[in-house]
Order: sequence, then structure tokens, then C-alpha cells
Amino acid sequence: MMQNARITLHPSKQRMQVQVDSILIADSTNTLELREHGYSPRHYFPREDVRMDLLTVSETITYCPFKGHTVYFSLGESRDIAWSYEEPIEGMKALADRVAFSEEVSE
Repeated sequence: MMQNARITLHPSKQRMQVQVDSILIADSTNTLELREHGYSPRHYFPREDVRMDLLTVSETITYCPFKGHTVYFSLGESRDIAWSYEEPIEGMKALADRVAFSEEVSE
């Protein structure tokens, strides 16, 4: 388990899948569950377990002081359904090369 003052990361071997409009976008038994105070737990999938070929980089970019700069991805008309921390801050490096999905898509 890795953590900072408000975030903990828990490796998970439970099979997790994400589907958007009946399309399987992610399927993994190697996610990191991120628990952040005040938010629902979120699974971060290794990129090799995500259909990155179906996602396009969005124009949306944000910054989280606890995780770093965020790059968002869209799937067709579904905007900003996933995100990644390309260069996470110190203490969150385990999130590099991983993708999380919004609550609107089924996990």
C-alpha cells in the first residue's frame, strides 16, 4: 500500500472491466484502487489492459495538487470518460501509465 496524507493506493487482483455502449474498453486483474478522502474509490488500469486505440486525447487538462497534471480521453461523442496522470507527483508515481474511468461508465 502506498499513501500520502489523503490518498492511499491499494493493488487489486480482482478482475475489473469497463464497458462503454457495450464496448469492452478495459479488462484487468492488475488495477490500483485509489482511495481519496471525500471521493469514491477509483480503479486505475494499466494502459496495456485498456483499448487505448479507441480513445482520443481530449483538450481538457487539469491539475490535482495531490496527484499532478491530468490528461483526459474521449471515446467518440463520450467526452472526458477517462484520465491519466502522465507525470504524477512524488508519492503517486505508481499512477504513471495507468488510466481511470469516470463513474458514468460501467466498472
